[in-house]
Amino acid sequence: MKTCVVIPTYNEEKEIGGLTLGIKAQGLSVVVVDDGSNDSTVRIAEELGAVVLRNMKNHGKGASLIKGFNYALTHGFDAVVTMDGDGQHLPSDLPSFLGAARQTDTGVFIGNRMHRPKNMPLHRLIINGMMSWFVSGIIRQNVPDSQCGFRLIKCDVLKKINLITSNYEIETEILIKTAAVGLKIESVPINTVYSGEKSRINPFIDTLRFLRYIVRELWTLKS
Repeated sequence: MKTCVVIPTYNEEKEIGGLTLGIKAQGLSVVVVDDGSNDSTVRIAEELGAVVLRNMKNHGKGASLIKGFNYALTHGFDAVVTMDGDGQHLPSDLPSFLGAARQTDTGVFIGNRMHRPKNMPLHRLIINGMMSWFVSGIIRQNVPDSQCGFRLIKCDVLKKINLITSNYEIETEILIKTAAVGLKIESVPINTVYSGEKSRINPFIDTLRFLRYIVRELWTLKS
């Protein structure tokens, strides 16, 4: 199964080098989609052999992921793994996704930090739990960690769904639209990595975006 790893980045010069090397050591292609960084993220990624796609201005995580998905679809990949560029996802967890994907026709495999949420900030634990419960009810599949950005998506799924959101709500959009076309979603236990870094997710603004997207999507599904 030909697989690439898509990493959306914005000013991740501290982590992108180690992450790129860790992924390449497992024989996988690395596609960095840089969202208007003004540090050395692009230079480091290119020097280490990653394919770098650039947004000259900041367009959001969703827009960057869609750009990476389009690259994978036009370059003959069978699956895409998405990982965050801030060091919270470990290349050592990649074999779990790849092994699971080879054994079943499930369309999406999503990381699950909830089995061992060590050091996860309390507010993120609460918000993520609420969102996961809500999303699981909508798609009628159990997804314990619906907002986790570490996931494997088969390209056959990407060919069947039309992604349009440009920010963090894309995590939910992928799950809802995958379930809507009748495909299964499975969870893969992963390590939880938090070391005091500040998240770029705004609990208030991004929760509102999530709720607005959910309302719009439910309305569309009923129409």
